[in-house]
Amino acid sequence: MSIVVEHEKRRREILEHALDVFMDTGFGDTTFQKIADRCGITRTTLYLYFKNKREIFNYSIKQLLGSIEADIVLVRHDEQLNTVDKLIKVLLVIIEGLEANRRLLSVILNYLLYFSKNDTDLEARVRRRTMRLRHILATMIIEGIRAAELRPVNVRNADDLLYGIIESAIFRLTVLKRPSVQELKQAAALLIRQFQVPVG
Repeated sequence: MSIVVEHEKRRREILEHALDVFMDTGFGDTTFQKIADRCGITRTTLYLYFKNKREIFNYSIKQLLGSIEADIVLVRHDEQLNTVDKLIKVLLVIIEGLEANRRLLSVILNYLLYFSKNDTDLEARVRRRTMRLRHILATMIIEGIRAAELRPVNVRNADDLLYGIIESAIFRLTVLKRPSVQELKQAAALLIRQFQVPVG
């Protein structure tokens, strides 16, 4: 059992060091040897954990998105929250996940802009994850309308607005290099409260 724990711990350490290399040199100039050097291990040892730099990169993305999606599922099934609070909390989970992983986010954006032309698999996975997130938001809006907690709004337009806040957070964190996107968290809450059916 402890061997598995050590293996996973080492994988996480490799991912952290690999992110540093990706950030310092960019995806294109990152080599397996540079990652091994940063980790203080040999390339042969690195091969025990990952096949190549693309696998390291893909695993990093999978970890980030998987963690955020798991948190979203918990919020969606929290029966203590109404739809408005669930939507606000989901957007906060997403934005805070992006903030916490801004380095990885920058590497992903760089990769998508400059290197993904030949990686249709990654593009397809990013598109699927995006569509899944948009579907979750749209489903929550529909549930809120049916429960009479949200005004009968155009679901597609509302979904576009909410997803636009997420895109804005990505832009501000990666391109503008903002240290925080606290104002977007407040804007998200304000926007969602506009969809709320007035009480009384």
